[in-house]
Amino acid sequence: MNYKAVNIPIKNVSLKGRLRIAEKQKGLVIFSHGSGSSHLSSRNNYVADFLLKEGFSSLLFDLLTETEDSVYKNRFNIHLLAERLVAATQWLYKQKEMQNVPIGFFGASTGAASALMATPALNTKIKAIVSRGGRPDLAALVLDEINIPTLLIVGGNDGVVIDLNKKAYDELSGIKKIEIVEGASHLFSEPGKLEIVAKLTCDWFNNYLK
Repeated sequence: MNYKAVNIPIKNVSLKGRLRIAEKQKGLVIFSHGSGSSHLSSRNNYVADFLLKEGFSSLLFDLLTETEDSVYKNRFNIHLLAERLVAATQWLYKQKEMQNVPIGFFGASTGAASALMATPALNTKIKAIVSRGGRPDLAALVLDEINIPTLLIVGGNDGVVIDLNKKAYDELSGIKKIEIVEGASHLFSEPGKLEIVAKLTCDWFNNYLK
């Protein structure tokens, strides 16, 4: 396995990231973080490390520069975040270690919306999506275009977000599933809950990231 710091050039900015490359990689998972988070997110890095042990490479990167992130409304600019995700995915195609590797998205919070929004723009490149405590409702305009396997993971104590995910679920047109993790809050910070998220995520990608 190999950890690699990367800088992703997108138009007039450079975005920091970390690429994990698994031995005999089954696939690649690109993470789209929630508002105010970055490629240093402890929760997403936990999931990425779990996936690495199971043979999945991953890219965690900052969707915004530090300057952009200081403008609060940018964190909720789903179109901008999706545009960055599309560009980063296209950049990744060109890296020699990642050619012909099946790609999936893992989105957290608002990052789930940007992952869903980016998917139609990438045609058939994205094979599966996982959302953790996501806001898929913020991608309402494209939900009926999402026909790839999509897993929505929600904390059992995250009442409003559960309802938003259920409404979004009804709009998705492909293979889909909602997993409600009982006793978990929005951030899955309770003991053992993030491990459940990681296992559910790994199972989903093992089934559909081919």
